This record gives sequence, structure tokens and C-alpha cells, in this order.
Amino acid sequence: MSQRQLYIGLMSGTSADAIDAVLVDLHSTPQLLAQHTLPLPVKTRQQIHALSLPGDNEIDRLGALDVNLGKLFAQATLELLTKAGSNNTQIIAIGSHGQTIRHRPPGSLEGVFTLQIGDPNQIAELTGITTVADFRRRDMAASGQGAPLVPAFHRAIFHAQDRDRVIVNIGGMANITWLPAKGQTLGFDTGPGNVLMDIWIAEQLGKRYDHDGAWATTGHVCAMLLTELLTAPYFKLQAPKSTGRESFNRAWLDANLRKLTSTLAPADVQATLLELTVITIADSINGLSQSSKDIFVCGGGAYNTTLMQRLKILLPKDAVASTTVLGVDPQWIEAMAFAWLAQQTINHRPGNLREVTGAKREVILGGVYYSR
Repeated sequence: MSQRQLYIGLMSGTSADAIDAVLVDLHSTPQLLAQHTLPLPVKTRQQIHALSLPGDNEIDRLGALDVNLGKLFAQATLELLTKAGSNNTQIIAIGSHGQTIRHRPPGSLEGVFTLQIGDPNQIAELTGITTVADFRRRDMAASGQGAPLVPAFHRAIFHAQDRDRVIVNIGGMANITWLPAKGQTLGFDTGPGNVLMDIWIAEQLGKRYDHDGAWATTGHVCAMLLTELLTAPYFKLQAPKSTGRESFNRAWLDANLRKLTSTLAPADVQATLLELTVITIADSINGLSQSSKDIFVCGGGAYNTTLMQRLKILLPKDAVASTTVLGVDPQWIEAMAFAWLAQQTINHRPGNLREVTGAKREVILGGVYYSR
């Protein structure tokens, strides 16, 4: 029997609602062995969102949250190992994405940097497992966007030699990976995924997300609001490009709502936000290729049946499905990607794709925090 190569991937996305932890065998084709979700406390989520935009006393708030999140990432890891019946000595390394607090890609007026927190020193110390973290800044040092990083993983596990494919990841933000049967892999953020819908339903109904997009179906798309939202400069940028809460947030939505001549019903706003996500994804895909292709959706958006139905309508020539049909649960792909990226780093192999991030060269990503 081939010897297993066990890695753990940790992911906390833009929505900051939970930490996803996966145990993956990366000996050959990545095999998901176990998974676990640790919901983040409400206070922690509020602290994360507050730090996503400039505010008072940022350094002290950031420092305390960095340590606290490191401990929570470690907790998620230990709970995963217990669930899997494994121990830390079996794991080669953890790949921790961390929690993005601020992302300022090339072209930002505020400066060019990206910052993910969740202290890897805490993770390595509390779990006894070597931890790889801070993946994005090395790509930025090589003049890249620092995002998206998952297309390299998508290419490794989803590329087909006889059919063009697109992988659509719909988390807080949405990004796509273009995997032509022959030719160059491309990828970029298309804009908001679930983030605005989640913010709006939390504010209006006290729910974390719109299950199946059910609330959105009770409203009507407001053409005027949609037109205003689509004027955001980001949508006109050419790839490589990346974005985050810094650009698409409650304040941005509010500024656009104020441009309307009348107040919309809350459900109409939700319906319009869903349409914004779908249109910007579909337009981005059509901009890559007009020919028929297979589209596979992962991330939380894959479970939004209303969103999926709208994607199928706007992409009638393409076959649209979740990554479940490829044998990979949509919820766990990003966490699996960071386990894979940790393996790349441990083995001194690059983790970025120049054509995706715009970096001047492919580089080994992340810093390694040894357990002993």
C-alpha cells in the first residue's frame, strides 16, 4: 500500500462565519478523509468585520484578534483530528489561509498589501503540527495580486484534456478559474458572491444567510439599483484582478440605495443582490469563451438553488452543476486547496500561477512555522 501524505487545510472566508478544517491525503489524487466546521462566535465575527475597514485603535484590536483566531484555528484542527480518529504525529503540515482583514491589490490608492491573521505560532504550538501560513504576501512581493490562489489547485484536480471547464467558487466573494482543454489557465475575482446578500439578510431578518435563496425569490429585481451597482469600477477592470470587503460592503450598498428615488422593499434588495452576483459571474465567463463548456460551482453559493437556477438561465449553452458531480463536496474545496498549497511549500514548489495573479514569476508561497 502506498504511504499516505496527510495534510490539514484551514479556511475562513470573507463571510467570517466559521472555520472549515479538512484532513486530506495528498499522496496522489487529493482525497478528502475528514472535515469539520467550527462556527465563529458572534463577537469574533463582529471584530473581524470591524477591522475590515479603517477604524480607531486598530493595532491593539488586530493584535488581540490575531492571537484569538490562532487559538480558534488550533481548536478546529484538534476537533478535526478527534473526529477523524487521527493524531498530530500523522500530519505532515497544516495549511492555514487565515482570516483576511484587509486586501489592497495593485492599483489601490491606499497602498498595495494584503493581511491575513490567525497567528500560526499559536496553531503550531497548540496542535504540535508544523504550520504553513501567510500565503498571499509572497505573490504580492512578486508583483502579483495575491489572489486568487486556488486556481493552481483547481488545475491540479479538475483539468480535463477533452473539454473546456470553468470552476466557479462562490464564497463571500466570487472567483472563476478557466481551465481550457488546451491553453493557459486563467482566474480572477468576479466581484461579490454571498457577502452582500449575507449582510442584508442578517440586518433585515437576523439570519446568517438566505437558505436556497428563498427570500430572494419573494422579491423583484430592481433594474435601477442593479444598473447603479454594475457601475462599480471593479467590474470594468481587466484581469488579473482581485477584490474584497474593502470595495463591496454595507457602506457601498447604502451609497447606491440612496441614489434611488424611492425606498425598495427589503426582499427586492435581496433579489437584486443575487442578480448582481449571477450577472457578474456569467458576464465574466462569457468574456472568456462563447463556446460550450462545463461549469462547476463550489463554495456556499453552490447550495443556493435560486442562484444556481439563474446561472443556468444566463449560461444556456453551458452545462452548469456543482463540483459534487466531480466527486468533491463544494463546501470543502477551498480548505483542501490550502492543504495542497502547504504541500507545495513543504516540498519547495511554487503555489501561484503567474497568468492568474499577474506575478512576475512563480514563487514558493507562505512561511513555515515548525512544531518543534
